[in-house]
Amino acid sequence: MTDQVQENATALDALKLAAGVVILAAGIAGFYLLSDLPIWLRWIIVLASLVVGALVSLQSYQGKTFWQFVQSSRVELRKVVWPSTQETWQVTLVVFVMIVVLGLFFWGVDTLLGFLTKWLTGRGG
Repeated sequence: MTDQVQENATALDALKLAAGVVILAAGIAGFYLLSDLPIWLRWIIVLASLVVGALVSLQSYQGKTFWQFVQSSRVELRKVVWPSTQETWQVTLVVFVMIVVLGLFFWGVDTLLGFLTKWLTGRGG
């Protein structure tokens, strides 16, 4: 986390990103062009191109800033206080009770409006 990322992207960074995309595209094209190979080997080629393309792309400015974001996110995720099992069940129960209460309320409002509509117009309901 002490690594410093350069302040802005250069043309070389765009080239690295393009190379990563080309490597991935070549792996996908190889999947279809090498149809005489077994399917498992073709999938390994696609996955290898994905890994190599990602590694090449991570060497760019955008890739390094993305990796720093991932590392920072992992640090923040460790700070999260997760609810206990009891708290989870209590909140779940409250949600279900509110669903039932609101369902009954809206059913009642719908029924009332249906009766009012029938009474006022002589139709519907």
